[in-house]
Amino acid sequence: MEPTLTDLSSAIDATWVMVSAILVILMQVGFALLEAGSTRMKNAGHVAGKTVLTFGICSIAFWAFGFGLTFGDGNSFIGLSGFFFDGLQKDAFSAFSAATVPISILFLFQLAFAAVSLAIAWGGFAERAKLSVYFIFSVLFTVLIYPVVGHWVWGGGWLAQLGMQDFAGSTVVHLQGAIVALVATVLLKPRIGKYNRDGSSNLIPGHNQVYSVLGVLFLWIGWFGFNAGSTLGSTSGFFGYVAVTTNLATAAGAVAALAISWIVMGKADIPSMLNGVLAALVAITASCAFVEPWAAVVIGAVSGILTFYTSIWFDRMGIDDPVFAFSVHGVAGIWGTLSTGLFATPELAEKVGVGGAGLFYGGGLHQLGVQALGLAGSMAYVFVVAYVILSILKATIGLRVTEEEEVVGLDLSEHGGYGYPELLQPERIRPSASQQSGTSHTLT
Repeated sequence: MEPTLTDLSSAIDATWVMVSAILVILMQVGFALLEAGSTRMKNAGHVAGKTVLTFGICSIAFWAFGFGLTFGDGNSFIGLSGFFFDGLQKDAFSAFSAATVPISILFLFQLAFAAVSLAIAWGGFAERAKLSVYFIFSVLFTVLIYPVVGHWVWGGGWLAQLGMQDFAGSTVVHLQGAIVALVATVLLKPRIGKYNRDGSSNLIPGHNQVYSVLGVLFLWIGWFGFNAGSTLGSTSGFFGYVAVTTNLATAAGAVAALAISWIVMGKADIPSMLNGVLAALVAITASCAFVEPWAAVVIGAVSGILTFYTSIWFDRMGIDDPVFAFSVHGVAGIWGTLSTGLFATPELAEKVGVGGAGLFYGGGLHQLGVQALGLAGSMAYVFVVAYVILSILKATIGLRVTEEEEVVGLDLSEHGGYGYPELLQPERIRPSASQQSGTSHTLT
């Protein structure tokens, strides 16, 4: 029996979503390079390695409980079916009833999103958190935090019923991770040497700017899977439109952030530009399917400028955020979520089937109000639960390594070896006098 046009269309859509899932999973490479490059050499192996560890933990926890809690049938607060996903049970997930893509591919795609949100959260833990905390909190985040807001917005929960527009997760993915990073940063307190007694800040530069640039480029490319893949199909061609708005916003964020750093600091600051790229990507994630290209440029440019100024402000407030997780993913996530309430067109809102037109397109304040309510509820939930969990961990096993371990570096103190052994180990093989005469070798 030959395949029908419907069969071919479904196969093409499924292939696109599978490719998108792979692109989003590859964003973990970007996070590893970005975070390792933005921190010090003595912690590089630890920072990169824990990315692999936490993705593995997240995968198991999301399979067991996270997917069902996020997308399973339940009530307006949480999903209550589909636990220990068997790869076939689509009837437990009404949220995907209209999708033609196999449920197993949808699971992988949504797992990649949850893992990105968790990776963002780790920015606030960088260079001072115990490895044991990563084990425990990875499970708790994937089961108790991420699925709740995910269900509210994407799984048929109360915000979905109100028509909250968050196409690919400015709030669901990025703001959740950023709120956790902020809570962790506050509870862990600043790194040793970051602030002076008078409150002034010392710059602690990352050890490899090239790694950071490569990480951002990996993330930029992976975001096409993130946003365009969220169409859950390719045969309609709409995924191409989403890719265009995503790229325009990102380009505007890069240019605007570099320009504002040049104006304010007198030098074109590369890290500021990289943060502008990521902030624009975060902001356009909610609105990429709802706004016109010109609005995407505005959204991206505003994001780049916002993240520049807020990163400076948070630093002055004594919040030591090593990779600027809250400025990039939090502030930009808020702006991106609100932007649909301003720029969403009635045609695109109808096409996507979520919410209505924004303020600038005759929609009044309704959609903007829904977006603001969604933000308030999501931020409150994540902040409270993350604060409770991390406070309990702090009071029991402790969140932070000892001062000695932090000074030595987490590569050595947590893993027993250096990420750059040839540069950091004092031992060297040097020729002795007898070796120079060709008779023996001495290890000193």
